[in-house]
Amino acid sequence: MSDVRLQLLAKELDAGQQTKVFSAPAGLGVVGLMLHRWHTRRALLELDDDQLRDIGLSRQQAREEGRKPFWKA
Repeated sequence: MSDVRLQLLAKELDAGQQTKVFSAPAGLGVVGLMLHRWHTRRALLELDDDQLRDIGLSRQQAREEGRKPFWKA
């Protein structure tokens, strides 16, 4: 890691900031949430290795998440 990134990380930790986790948009309801999961999990399976590396996932992690049933969180 570069010195700049380490300094930024230290500032985030000092400020109590956490990594943002993106979730489904609010107000979807049960059916909307299930559809959101289905679409995003299918899209995850279509990412190439460079795209997976960009989001910090291995091929195995993407496969495990992408193959989960849409009704499971």
